[in-house]
Amino acid sequence: MSVSGGGRQAVEAVWRIESARIVGTLARFTGDFALAEDLAQEAFAEALVGWPRDGVPANPAGWLLTVGRRRAIDVFRRRAALDDRYAALAREADEGDGGSDVLWDPDRIDDDALALMFISCHPVLSREAQVALTLRVLGGLTSDEIARAFLVPTATVQARITRAKKTLGAARVRFEVPSREECRDRLGSVLSVLYLIFTEGSTASHGGDLIRTDVAGEAVRLARILARLLPDEPEAHGLLALMELTAARFPARVDPDGEPVLLEDQDRRRWDRSAIGRGRAALVQAGRAGRGLGAYGVQAAIAECHAVASSVAGTDWDRVVLLYEALGRLAPSPVVELNRAVAVAMASGPAAGLAAVDELVDAGALADSHLLPSVRGELLTRLGRRDDARAELEIAVRRCRNDRERDVLRRKLAALG
Repeated sequence: MSVSGGGRQAVEAVWRIESARIVGTLARFTGDFALAEDLAQEAFAEALVGWPRDGVPANPAGWLLTVGRRRAIDVFRRRAALDDRYAALAREADEGDGGSDVLWDPDRIDDDALALMFISCHPVLSREAQVALTLRVLGGLTSDEIARAFLVPTATVQARITRAKKTLGAARVRFEVPSREECRDRLGSVLSVLYLIFTEGSTASHGGDLIRTDVAGEAVRLARILARLLPDEPEAHGLLALMELTAARFPARVDPDGEPVLLEDQDRRRWDRSAIGRGRAALVQAGRAGRGLGAYGVQAAIAECHAVASSVAGTDWDRVVLLYEALGRLAPSPVVELNRAVAVAMASGPAAGLAAVDELVDAGALADSHLLPSVRGELLTRLGRRDDARAELEIAVRRCRNDRERDVLRRKLAALG
């Protein structure tokens, strides 16, 4: 490995691991989230030039923070004539590097990370902007990486991030952890963004890969941080449990060629038992809060039913049906009802499941999704209604936007003759 290549890799590794702390600490130092994110990016750019040439510093994160802080001081000096506070900060900086204590306050690191989460998912931002900003400032992903993950142009991601920072500035969003009451009110938005990121990684909505493990893995990492920062919030642990238990099945969900493997055909010996253990532990932690499981916790309980079963036939489908009924009351949606119908079919037979699916059809639910005709086609196949099944699967193929899932549907069609 060349020195240049090693330096660049070191920069990228440190940025991925430490970017949230760096941005958060600079935001606390400057009081300006948008400025802090820009300063961190500038420090990163300087490291890309300097480290391959001069070598990786002994304290890489500290080096990036020092550069970011000096860039901040330059900004303060330009504003000094308008603001005495900035002038005072600039004078303090001239006295030495004692300001590093301000940056590295060990009692504030967790607060900085939590504040970053709530700012990135602030309700004044669009959901697309929340996702992009979360992956940028907390995940350390570049605009190119975010664009590849969600199959949009890099310019679109950059525009979303730029607009998000301007919106936060215009709304005068302060860099601080919300009050406990505000935290609970806004926690749903943070959880929703993390779950959206994980869902896109777990089953990609577009493109040629069924699973994007890098995107899903980033969501799991952020969920672990959130659960650690909010130990008394059951849904933070419930979401982490759901992600861990779902990700545990990733190794068996695709074959060596990347083709999807259906649940009944998966080699459960390939499931990640460590992830299952972590997920079950997080689910226990969610239940200890004493307020009952929320929507993410109930979904995690469903995932646990699959994780502990030796086979599809050995799954406690009656419990799964009950859990989906509970989930339908906590977070009603057509997708939840569709999943409940699948569980009903497994517990009570395909005719019972089809009756539940037909209720969704009559209600006009999921009209543009491939999921409903896909499930209906499967149940009709089991009932021996091949012509009806073929018609449903043809609709599902036309609607499906993921190449790998579409191939599975085509194989089911071909099997009907």
